[in-house]
Amino acid sequence: MIEHRIADWNNAYANGANIAGSDRWPAAWAEPAQAFRDALSAQGRARSDIAYGDRPRNRFDLFLPDAAPRGLVVFIHGGYWLESDKSGWSHLAKGAVSSGFAVAMPSYTLCPDIRIAGIVSEIGAAIGKAAAMVRGPLMLTGHSAGGHLATRMVTTTTPLAADVARRVRHVVSISGLHDLRPLMRTGMNEALAIDEQEALTESPALLRPMDGARITCWAGGGERSEFLRQNALLANIWTGLGAATSALVEPDRHHYDIVDGLADPSHPLTRVLISE
Repeated sequence: MIEHRIADWNNAYANGANIAGSDRWPAAWAEPAQAFRDALSAQGRARSDIAYGDRPRNRFDLFLPDAAPRGLVVFIHGGYWLESDKSGWSHLAKGAVSSGFAVAMPSYTLCPDIRIAGIVSEIGAAIGKAAAMVRGPLMLTGHSAGGHLATRMVTTTTPLAADVARRVRHVVSISGLHDLRPLMRTGMNEALAIDEQEALTESPALLRPMDGARITCWAGGGERSEFLRQNALLANIWTGLGAATSALVEPDRHHYDIVDGLADPSHPLTRVLISE
């Protein structure tokens, strides 16, 4: 019998400290993100800082294909609900935009200025506003904490309006955090302030998927073991609750470069995301 027990919860969820050359990120994303925004802006295919709420970070960018959109992809950034914003990820819209989809990328208020439950409400509002601007099917994706927020949208307690929720065809959670309870044991929780009640109401793995939910959980082979466990966890539980699920591990990818496939229209990550 092999016994597994986590002694250092901070290390279990520490990505940068366990990835060689991790100091390249997030700066490595800044230049391609800016170049993509500039290129689409020059073509009149980018709309920046569209307000979806009253708080300063309640803004999203919208990137448009060169013809009528086939539908809408929403990408939600990660950063443990504590850091980052939409501007560092713009280039990851390239795969879906090149495939004919519009892509919305929201920022949201960060902890500790808000609780995770509040971020969930903000993302629901962002998706609702973007969905009102672009017709067709909705595909939701997010990285790390963004994977949590994307999957939270297709639970039975979703903040999405019913007509918007019915349009969601697929969710791809990339290195997603689907059970918040372990994070209560980390030092990050001083800022996150997750308590037992919030963990129970905001963890997708502890909630029921909405009828017709389809989700792909995608992680890198070089991820921390907790991210691989969380990746498999949601697919396992939601399969038993009637959702269409799959869990995939992409070899030779770690927590930062796992998102790179979204910038390539031919990459399996993009193809899976936009598949109906």
